[in-house]
Amino acid sequence: MRILFKGLEDERFIRPLQLITNLYYEESEVSITNLENPDLIIDFQYKYNNPSITTYAKLTDMKFSQEYEGSYHKEYPPFENEKELFKKMKHTVSHVYVMIMEDYTGIIQPWGMLTGVRPTKLLHKKIQEGISSELAHKQLKEEYLITDEKIELMKQIVDRQLTMVPDLYELQNEVSIYIGIPFCPTKCAYCTFPAYAINGRQGSVNSFLGGLHYEMREIGRWLKENDIKITTVYYGGGTPTSISAEEMDMLYEEMYQSFPDVKNIREITVEAGRPDTITPEKLEVLKKWNIDRISINPQSYIQETLKAIGRHHTVEETIEKFHLARNMGMNNINMDLIIGLPGEGVEEFAYTLSETEKLMPESLTVHTLSFKRASEMTRNKEKYKVAGREEITEMMDNASSWTKEHGYVPYYLYRMKNILGNLENVGYSIPGQESIYNIMIMEEMQTIIGLGCGAASKFVDPVTGKITQFANPKDPKSYNDHFIEYTTKKINILNELFGVPKGV
Repeated sequence: MRILFKGLEDERFIRPLQLITNLYYEESEVSITNLENPDLIIDFQYKYNNPSITTYAKLTDMKFSQEYEGSYHKEYPPFENEKELFKKMKHTVSHVYVMIMEDYTGIIQPWGMLTGVRPTKLLHKKIQEGISSELAHKQLKEEYLITDEKIELMKQIVDRQLTMVPDLYELQNEVSIYIGIPFCPTKCAYCTFPAYAINGRQGSVNSFLGGLHYEMREIGRWLKENDIKITTVYYGGGTPTSISAEEMDMLYEEMYQSFPDVKNIREITVEAGRPDTITPEKLEVLKKWNIDRISINPQSYIQETLKAIGRHHTVEETIEKFHLARNMGMNNINMDLIIGLPGEGVEEFAYTLSETEKLMPESLTVHTLSFKRASEMTRNKEKYKVAGREEITEMMDNASSWTKEHGYVPYYLYRMKNILGNLENVGYSIPGQESIYNIMIMEEMQTIIGLGCGAASKFVDPVTGKITQFANPKDPKSYNDHFIEYTTKKINILNELFGVPKGV
């Protein structure tokens, strides 16, 4: 689909318009300057009288000479500068664009004009501003065109988060820690995380762990010296259980020695996502260090699917390792499922849910497949046949019904670009077993310090809430060469963030 936008002279409009266009068309070309033989021409007109903006748009289908019109008027607080003005202009232009595209295509976007990752942050912000729940929901619908169904989902999630973490809005002076282990048995076709097949890389593993231990010691020392508490610790990757039981043991010992007051950290999670990495010896190490929240991720209970996406374990192994973990004292197990994997439709996903029912993990994260730019699946998209929008939506609806029937509640969600059906990923939990780390990473209420290869830090200013991102190198060699430098940079950022004088 080729779309020419008229009446918009600022190149900054291109990105938001392209993101919205992607909600309707898999392949498109958009322009605000010149485009030969466009399929659609959308003419914008707007006027503003600080602080109000009125935007009008007319869509013309060049092939069938059909026209669709829409307008949106919004009163804003007075604009302080040009940047604020453009932000408001972008909002009204996006709003009208979605209105006329819904009329033209007949496709109702459940998330309206939102293309961002964390929609629940909007509701949290309104609550923090003292806006009543009823008014907040009304505003979300009017301002962003979100459907009642998704607003209700947001409400359930925010309510659950505040029940699980009543002091959520007061944790800005604490931090959480993410520890990245960039190794897996094999690389999954849909994956873009820093993950390297561990076979033949023992030298890289040894060097990497040396750098990681250094980071843990130095960051731990800074936290102790400045009396900063840790809310949660999350071991991700990659697959953290890819390393040996002995290496795991030394890693958790380092955590206890380096980090402040580990016994009072609210939650420690270790992703054991690949069942083929779980052994009795590794589970014993987890028990030794009082870690009982892990993830064992089937993704699907259909063997042909696992083979197609590059997961070299069997369905039987997933079930066997779940029971092994349960029998060895793992009392809070999360499992991930993915909707829309190649070759799977409603029937196959229903089977996966029926198999999940036999295990009943404490929490279940239901992902909708996303064609991530750097994944093998995206590079070879023609090889992977996936379900259409309506079938994907039906599968998500079935997941929502199934979890409700089995006593799970939704407690976090996030969205991604190029996600099938323009839907979302939702974390469900038996009440009281929600992952606090998942809430922290999604709602961005506090700083999360990333340690290890490919680990990203997200520094949240305790006063303004401004977010600064900082990432370690993604490949083990670069990490091994520069971990001291990156640790120093993180500490300097932390000093600025928490007001620590230089030289202290």
